[in-house]
Amino acid sequence: MLGGMVYDATLDDLLQKVWDGRRVSREEALRLANLPLEELGALADRRRQLAKAAAYGGRGGEIVTYQVDRNINYTNVCNVYCKFCAFYRTEKDLDAYVISLAELDRKIEETLALGGTQILLQGGHHPKLTKQWYLDLLGHLKTKFPQVNIHGFSPSEFIHFREVFNEPLEQIIADFRAAGLGSIPGGGGEILVDRVRKRISPLKAMSDEWLEVMDVAHRLGLYSSATMMFGHVETLEDRLEHLERLRQQQDRSLERRRAALNGAADQPYAPGDGPGCFTAFIGWTFQPENTRLRAPTVGGHEYLRTQALARIYLDNFENVQSSWVTQGPDIGQVALRFGANDLGSIMIEENVVAQAGATFRMSVADMHRLIRDLGYEPRQRDNWYQLVN
Repeated sequence: MLGGMVYDATLDDLLQKVWDGRRVSREEALRLANLPLEELGALADRRRQLAKAAAYGGRGGEIVTYQVDRNINYTNVCNVYCKFCAFYRTEKDLDAYVISLAELDRKIEETLALGGTQILLQGGHHPKLTKQWYLDLLGHLKTKFPQVNIHGFSPSEFIHFREVFNEPLEQIIADFRAAGLGSIPGGGGEILVDRVRKRISPLKAMSDEWLEVMDVAHRLGLYSSATMMFGHVETLEDRLEHLERLRQQQDRSLERRRAALNGAADQPYAPGDGPGCFTAFIGWTFQPENTRLRAPTVGGHEYLRTQALARIYLDNFENVQSSWVTQGPDIGQVALRFGANDLGSIMIEENVVAQAGATFRMSVADMHRLIRDLGYEPRQRDNWYQLVN
Protein backbone atom coordinates (compact mmCIF):
# COMPACT_ATOMS: atom_id res chain seq x y z
CA MET A 1 0.00 0.00 0.00
CA LEU A 2 1.24 3.49 -0.84
CA GLY A 3 -0.60 6.76 -0.27
CA GLY A 4 -3.82 4.93 0.67
CA MET A 5 -4.04 3.01 -2.63
CA VAL A 6 -4.04 -0.81 -2.74
CA TYR A 7 -2.07 -2.57 -5.46
CA ASP A 8 -1.55 -6.16 -6.50
CA ALA A 9 1.21 -8.06 -4.70
CA THR A 10 3.64 -7.80 -7.62
CA LEU A 11 3.30 -4.03 -7.80
CA ASP A 12 3.55 -3.77 -4.02
CA ASP A 13 6.89 -5.58 -4.22
CA LEU A 14 8.10 -3.15 -6.89
CA LEU A 15 7.02 -0.13 -4.85
CA GLN A 16 8.84 -1.50 -1.82
CA LYS A 17 11.93 -2.06 -3.97
CA VAL A 18 11.88 1.59 -5.02
CA TRP A 19 11.24 2.75 -1.46
CA ASP A 20 14.23 0.74 -0.24
CA GLY A 21 16.50 2.35 -2.82
CA ARG A 22 17.21 -0.75 -4.88
CA ARG A 23 17.94 -0.69 -8.61
CA VAL A 24 15.03 -1.09 -11.01
CA SER A 25 15.05 -2.57 -14.50
CA ARG A 26 13.72 -0.96 -17.65
CA GLU A 27 10.67 -3.23 -17.54
CA GLU A 28 9.99 -2.16 -13.96
CA ALA A 29 10.47 1.50 -14.90
CA LEU A 30 7.87 1.11 -17.65
CA ARG A 31 5.42 -0.11 -15.04
CA LEU A 32 6.28 2.74 -12.69
CA ALA A 33 5.62 5.20 -15.50
CA ASN A 34 1.93 4.27 -15.36
CA LEU A 35 1.52 5.19 -11.69
CA PRO A 36 -0.59 8.22 -10.78
CA LEU A 37 1.65 11.29 -10.93
CA GLU A 38 1.46 12.00 -7.20
CA GLU A 39 2.45 8.39 -6.36
CA LEU A 40 5.43 8.50 -8.71
CA GLY A 41 6.43 11.85 -7.22
CA ALA A 42 6.35 10.42 -3.69
CA LEU A 43 8.67 7.60 -4.75
CA ALA A 44 11.05 10.03 -6.47
CA ASP A 45 11.10 12.23 -3.39
CA ARG A 46 12.01 9.19 -1.30
CA ARG A 47 14.89 8.42 -3.67
CA ARG A 48 16.03 12.05 -3.39
CA GLN A 49 16.13 11.72 0.40
CA LEU A 50 18.13 8.48 0.17
CA ALA A 51 20.57 9.98 -2.34
CA LYS A 52 21.21 13.08 -0.24
CA ALA A 53 21.07 11.48 3.22
CA ALA A 54 24.78 11.82 3.94
CA ALA A 55 25.33 15.17 2.22
CA TYR A 56 26.06 18.42 4.04
CA GLY A 57 26.69 16.89 7.43
CA GLY A 58 23.62 14.68 7.24
CA ARG A 59 21.32 17.60 6.35
CA GLY A 60 21.17 16.93 2.63
CA GLY A 61 17.47 16.14 2.69
CA GLU A 62 16.68 19.53 4.21
CA ILE A 63 18.78 21.62 1.81
CA VAL A 64 17.98 22.63 -1.77
CA THR A 65 20.91 24.09 -3.65
CA TYR A 66 21.29 26.54 -6.52
CA GLN A 67 24.14 28.09 -8.46
CA VAL A 68 25.04 31.57 -9.65
CA ASP A 69 26.66 31.33 -13.06
CA ARG A 70 26.32 32.62 -16.58
CA ASN A 71 25.88 30.92 -19.94
CA ILE A 72 28.27 32.48 -22.43
CA ASN A 73 28.02 31.39 -26.05
CA TYR A 74 31.39 32.20 -27.57
CA THR A 75 30.04 31.82 -31.11
CA ASN A 76 26.71 31.16 -32.78
CA VAL A 77 28.32 29.86 -35.97
CA CYS A 78 27.53 26.16 -36.36
CA ASN A 79 27.64 23.65 -39.18
CA VAL A 80 25.48 20.83 -37.79
CA TYR A 81 22.12 22.57 -38.32
CA CYS A 82 20.11 20.76 -35.61
CA LYS A 83 16.39 20.90 -36.38
CA PHE A 84 15.50 21.73 -32.77
CA CYS A 85 17.89 24.71 -32.53
CA ALA A 86 16.91 28.32 -33.20
CA PHE A 87 20.27 29.73 -32.10
CA TYR A 88 22.76 28.67 -34.77
CA ARG A 89 23.88 30.83 -37.68
CA THR A 90 26.06 30.19 -40.72
CA GLU A 91 29.23 32.16 -41.33
CA LYS A 92 27.42 34.21 -43.99
CA ASP A 93 24.57 35.37 -41.73
CA LEU A 94 24.71 39.04 -40.78
CA ASP A 95 24.25 38.27 -37.08
CA ALA A 96 26.94 35.58 -36.92
CA TYR A 97 29.61 36.32 -34.32
CA VAL A 98 32.69 35.14 -32.43
CA ILE A 99 33.01 36.76 -29.02
CA SER A 100 35.85 39.18 -28.29
CA LEU A 101 37.97 38.90 -25.16
CA ALA A 102 36.79 42.34 -24.07
CA GLU A 103 33.14 41.27 -24.27
CA LEU A 104 33.91 38.01 -22.50
CA ASP A 105 35.70 39.83 -19.69
CA ARG A 106 32.77 42.22 -19.27
CA LYS A 107 30.31 39.35 -18.94
CA ILE A 108 32.47 37.60 -16.34
CA GLU A 109 32.97 40.76 -14.32
CA GLU A 110 29.19 41.20 -14.20
CA THR A 111 28.85 37.59 -13.07
CA LEU A 112 31.35 38.06 -10.26
CA ALA A 113 29.53 41.20 -9.11
CA LEU A 114 26.41 39.05 -8.64
CA GLY A 115 28.26 36.43 -6.59
CA GLY A 116 28.85 34.06 -9.46
CA THR A 117 31.40 31.26 -9.28
CA GLN A 118 31.24 29.75 -12.76
CA ILE A 119 30.70 30.36 -16.45
CA LEU A 120 29.12 27.86 -18.81
CA LEU A 121 31.09 28.29 -22.03
CA GLN A 122 29.51 26.76 -25.13
CA GLY A 123 29.26 27.61 -28.78
CA GLY A 124 28.29 26.31 -32.13
CA HIS A 125 30.46 23.95 -34.14
CA HIS A 126 32.53 26.64 -35.80
CA PRO A 127 34.41 25.12 -38.75
CA LYS A 128 37.37 27.54 -38.71
CA LEU A 129 38.37 28.24 -35.10
CA THR A 130 41.74 26.61 -34.38
CA LYS A 131 42.85 24.64 -31.37
CA GLN A 132 45.21 27.44 -30.41
CA TRP A 133 42.27 29.88 -30.41
CA TYR A 134 40.55 27.76 -27.77
CA LEU A 135 43.71 27.26 -25.72
CA ASP A 136 44.40 31.00 -25.77
CA LEU A 137 40.81 31.67 -24.69
CA LEU A 138 41.05 29.26 -21.77
CA GLY A 139 44.46 30.57 -20.76
CA HIS A 140 43.21 34.15 -20.79
CA LEU A 141 40.22 33.29 -18.60
CA LYS A 142 42.20 31.21 -16.12
CA THR A 143 44.86 33.91 -15.75
CA LYS A 144 42.46 36.82 -15.38
CA PHE A 145 39.69 35.05 -13.41
CA PRO A 146 41.33 32.16 -11.51
CA GLN A 147 38.42 31.98 -9.05
CA VAL A 148 35.90 31.18 -11.78
CA ASN A 149 35.27 27.59 -12.83
CA ILE A 150 35.13 27.15 -16.60
CA HIS A 151 32.35 24.65 -17.27
CA GLY A 152 32.80 24.35 -20.99
CA PHE A 153 32.41 22.59 -24.32
CA SER A 154 29.80 19.87 -24.66
CA PRO A 155 30.68 16.38 -25.91
CA SER A 156 29.42 17.19 -29.40
CA GLU A 157 31.83 20.12 -29.50
CA PHE A 158 34.71 17.82 -28.57
CA ILE A 159 33.75 15.40 -31.36
CA HIS A 160 33.78 18.41 -33.68
CA PHE A 161 37.21 19.41 -32.33
CA ARG A 162 38.54 15.90 -33.00
CA GLU A 163 37.52 16.19 -36.64
CA VAL A 164 38.77 19.77 -37.14
CA PHE A 165 42.03 19.44 -35.16
CA ASN A 166 42.70 15.87 -36.35
CA GLU A 167 43.87 14.82 -32.89
CA PRO A 168 42.78 12.10 -30.42
CA LEU A 169 40.12 13.04 -27.88
CA GLU A 170 42.46 12.25 -24.99
CA GLN A 171 45.01 14.78 -26.22
CA ILE A 172 42.45 17.51 -26.86
CA ILE A 173 40.71 17.13 -23.50
CA ALA A 174 44.01 16.89 -21.63
CA ASP A 175 45.29 20.04 -23.33
CA PHE A 176 42.05 21.92 -22.65
CA ARG A 177 42.19 20.87 -19.01
CA ALA A 178 45.81 22.01 -18.70
CA ALA A 179 44.83 25.36 -20.21
CA GLY A 180 42.08 25.94 -17.64
CA LEU A 181 38.98 23.87 -18.39
CA GLY A 182 37.39 22.87 -15.08
CA SER A 183 34.44 20.65 -16.01
CA ILE A 184 32.26 19.62 -18.95
CA PRO A 185 28.52 20.28 -19.41
CA GLY A 186 26.20 17.54 -20.61
CA GLY A 187 24.76 19.53 -23.49
CA GLY A 188 24.09 17.81 -26.78
CA GLY A 189 22.84 14.66 -25.07
CA GLU A 190 19.31 15.09 -26.40
CA ILE A 191 18.24 11.41 -26.57
CA LEU A 192 21.05 8.83 -26.64
CA VAL A 193 19.35 6.67 -29.26
CA ASP A 194 20.84 6.96 -32.72
CA ARG A 195 17.52 6.46 -34.50
CA VAL A 196 16.26 9.60 -32.76
CA ARG A 197 19.49 11.54 -33.18
CA LYS A 198 19.51 10.88 -36.92
CA ARG A 199 16.08 12.49 -37.17
CA ILE A 200 16.73 15.63 -35.13
CA SER A 201 20.49 16.25 -35.48
CA PRO A 202 21.98 13.94 -38.13
CA LEU A 203 25.30 15.82 -38.38
CA LYS A 204 25.94 15.87 -34.63
CA ALA A 205 27.80 13.37 -32.44
CA MET A 206 26.00 10.04 -32.16
CA SER A 207 25.28 8.27 -28.87
CA ASP A 208 28.52 6.29 -28.55
CA GLU A 209 30.58 9.37 -29.36
CA TRP A 210 28.80 11.50 -26.75
CA LEU A 211 29.45 8.83 -24.13
CA GLU A 212 33.04 8.36 -25.30
CA VAL A 213 33.80 12.02 -24.55
CA MET A 214 32.36 11.67 -21.06
CA ASP A 215 34.30 8.48 -20.39
CA VAL A 216 37.59 10.04 -21.51
CA ALA A 217 36.92 13.22 -19.51
CA HIS A 218 36.12 11.24 -16.37
CA ARG A 219 39.28 9.17 -16.78
CA LEU A 220 41.30 12.38 -17.07
CA GLY A 221 39.85 13.72 -13.81
CA LEU A 222 37.12 16.02 -15.10
CA TYR A 223 33.57 15.99 -13.75
CA SER A 224 30.56 16.53 -15.98
CA SER A 225 26.80 16.81 -15.92
CA ALA A 226 24.37 14.65 -17.88
CA THR A 227 21.29 15.90 -19.68
CA MET A 228 18.24 14.75 -21.60
CA MET A 229 16.09 16.84 -23.94
CA PHE A 230 12.77 15.10 -24.41
CA GLY A 231 9.27 15.72 -25.69
CA HIS A 232 9.86 15.63 -29.46
CA VAL A 233 10.12 12.50 -31.65
CA GLU A 234 11.27 10.01 -29.00
CA THR A 235 9.21 7.35 -27.18
CA LEU A 236 9.12 6.48 -23.49
CA GLU A 237 11.28 3.47 -24.30
CA ASP A 238 13.82 5.81 -25.91
CA ARG A 239 13.93 7.92 -22.75
CA LEU A 240 14.61 4.82 -20.70
CA GLU A 241 17.33 3.71 -23.11
CA HIS A 242 18.92 7.14 -22.62
CA LEU A 243 18.76 6.77 -18.82
CA GLU A 244 20.15 3.25 -19.03
CA ARG A 245 23.17 4.41 -21.00
CA LEU A 246 23.83 7.20 -18.50
CA ARG A 247 23.53 4.76 -15.61
CA GLN A 248 25.94 2.32 -17.24
CA GLN A 249 28.50 5.08 -17.85
CA GLN A 250 28.16 6.29 -14.27
CA ASP A 251 28.72 2.73 -13.05
CA ARG A 252 31.97 2.60 -15.02
CA SER A 253 33.12 6.00 -13.84
CA LEU A 254 32.33 5.30 -10.19
CA GLU A 255 34.08 1.94 -10.33
CA ARG A 256 37.15 3.70 -11.71
CA ARG A 257 36.96 6.18 -8.81
CA ARG A 258 36.70 3.36 -6.26
CA ALA A 259 39.76 1.66 -7.69
CA ALA A 260 41.76 4.90 -7.68
CA LEU A 261 40.57 6.13 -4.29
CA ASN A 262 40.79 2.84 -2.41
CA GLY A 263 37.05 2.30 -2.29
CA ALA A 264 36.17 5.91 -1.37
CA ALA A 265 34.27 6.78 -4.54
CA ASP A 266 31.37 8.19 -2.53
CA GLN A 267 33.42 10.92 -0.89
CA PRO A 268 32.31 14.50 -1.72
CA TYR A 269 33.25 15.57 -5.21
CA ALA A 270 36.14 18.00 -5.60
CA PRO A 271 38.19 19.22 -8.56
CA GLY A 272 41.37 17.25 -9.08
CA ASP A 273 40.59 14.55 -6.50
CA GLY A 274 40.97 11.64 -8.92
CA PRO A 275 38.88 10.20 -11.75
CA GLY A 276 35.64 12.11 -12.32
CA CYS A 277 32.02 11.13 -12.87
CA PHE A 278 28.62 12.69 -13.54
CA THR A 279 27.74 15.17 -10.80
CA ALA A 280 24.08 15.61 -11.75
CA PHE A 281 21.28 14.87 -14.19
CA ILE A 282 19.27 17.66 -15.83
CA GLY A 283 16.27 16.96 -18.02
CA TRP A 284 14.33 19.53 -20.01
CA THR A 285 11.64 19.62 -22.67
CA PHE A 286 11.96 20.53 -26.32
CA GLN A 287 11.10 24.18 -26.99
CA PRO A 288 9.59 24.44 -30.48
CA GLU A 289 9.39 28.15 -31.27
CA ASN A 290 11.54 29.31 -34.22
CA THR A 291 12.89 25.80 -34.85
CA ARG A 292 12.62 23.54 -37.91
CA LEU A 293 11.62 20.49 -35.87
CA ARG A 294 7.90 19.90 -36.14
CA ALA A 295 7.01 17.93 -33.05
CA PRO A 296 4.36 18.35 -30.34
CA THR A 297 6.32 19.11 -27.19
CA VAL A 298 5.06 18.11 -23.73
CA GLY A 299 3.85 20.13 -20.76
CA GLY A 300 4.51 20.27 -17.04
CA HIS A 301 2.72 17.02 -16.19
CA GLU A 302 4.89 14.95 -18.52
CA TYR A 303 8.00 16.87 -17.46
CA LEU A 304 7.39 16.01 -13.79
CA ARG A 305 6.66 12.37 -14.60
CA THR A 306 9.86 12.03 -16.61
CA GLN A 307 12.02 13.74 -13.98
CA ALA A 308 10.58 11.51 -11.25
CA LEU A 309 11.26 8.41 -13.32
CA ALA A 310 14.82 9.61 -13.98
CA ARG A 311 15.48 10.11 -10.26
CA ILE A 312 14.32 6.55 -9.56
CA TYR A 313 16.21 5.00 -12.46
CA LEU A 314 19.47 6.89 -11.99
CA ASP A 315 20.25 5.35 -8.62
CA ASN A 316 23.96 6.18 -8.97
CA PHE A 317 23.38 9.92 -9.47
CA GLU A 318 23.41 11.97 -6.28
CA ASN A 319 21.93 15.12 -7.79
CA VAL A 320 18.96 15.91 -10.01
CA GLN A 321 18.39 19.46 -11.17
CA SER A 322 15.01 21.09 -11.77
CA SER A 323 14.59 22.77 -15.16
CA TRP A 324 12.78 26.02 -14.38
CA VAL A 325 14.40 27.57 -17.47
CA THR A 326 12.07 25.63 -19.78
CA GLN A 327 9.18 24.97 -17.38
CA GLY A 328 8.97 28.27 -15.54
CA PRO A 329 9.44 28.97 -11.81
CA ASP A 330 6.17 27.38 -10.68
CA ILE A 331 6.77 23.95 -12.23
CA GLY A 332 10.46 24.32 -11.36
CA GLN A 333 9.43 24.62 -7.72
CA VAL A 334 7.04 21.66 -7.90
CA ALA A 335 9.86 19.60 -9.39
CA LEU A 336 11.58 19.81 -6.00
CA ARG A 337 8.88 17.38 -4.80
CA PHE A 338 9.49 15.10 -7.78
CA GLY A 339 13.07 14.06 -7.16
CA ALA A 340 15.07 17.25 -7.72
CA ASN A 341 17.37 18.53 -4.98
CA ASP A 342 18.73 21.50 -6.92
CA LEU A 343 17.05 24.47 -8.60
CA GLY A 344 19.86 25.03 -11.08
CA SER A 345 21.32 28.41 -11.90
CA ILE A 346 19.83 31.87 -11.80
CA MET A 347 20.95 32.04 -15.44
CA ILE A 348 22.33 35.57 -15.63
CA GLU A 349 22.38 34.98 -19.37
CA GLU A 350 20.84 32.26 -21.52
CA ASN A 351 20.60 32.45 -25.29
CA VAL A 352 19.91 29.03 -26.79
CA VAL A 353 16.51 28.04 -25.35
CA ALA A 354 15.55 31.72 -25.28
CA GLN A 355 15.80 31.73 -29.08
CA ALA A 356 13.36 28.79 -29.05
CA GLY A 357 10.79 30.67 -26.99
CA ALA A 358 11.66 30.03 -23.32
CA THR A 359 12.39 33.39 -21.68
CA PHE A 360 11.90 32.79 -17.96
CA ARG A 361 14.22 34.63 -15.58
CA MET A 362 15.06 34.17 -11.90
CA SER A 363 16.98 36.11 -9.22
CA VAL A 364 18.64 34.75 -6.09
CA ALA A 365 15.78 36.24 -4.06
CA ASP A 366 13.28 34.37 -6.26
CA MET A 367 15.14 31.12 -5.72
CA HIS A 368 15.25 31.61 -1.96
CA ARG A 369 11.52 32.26 -1.88
CA LEU A 370 10.63 29.21 -3.98
CA ILE A 371 12.85 26.95 -1.89
CA ARG A 372 11.73 28.27 1.48
CA ASP A 373 8.06 28.06 0.50
CA LEU A 374 8.49 24.27 0.40
CA GLY A 375 10.19 24.17 3.79
CA TYR A 376 13.73 23.67 2.54
CA GLU A 377 16.86 25.68 3.26
CA PRO A 378 18.32 27.45 0.19
CA ARG A 379 22.10 27.27 -0.18
CA GLN A 380 24.38 28.35 -2.99
CA ARG A 381 26.73 25.66 -4.30
CA ASP A 382 29.60 25.28 -6.72
CA ASN A 383 29.88 22.94 -9.70
CA TRP A 384 30.82 20.02 -7.43
CA TYR A 385 27.76 20.55 -5.20
CA GLN A 386 29.83 21.87 -2.33
CA LEU A 387 28.19 24.74 -0.42
CA VAL A 388 29.78 28.15 -0.92
CA ASN A 389 27.75 30.13 1.64
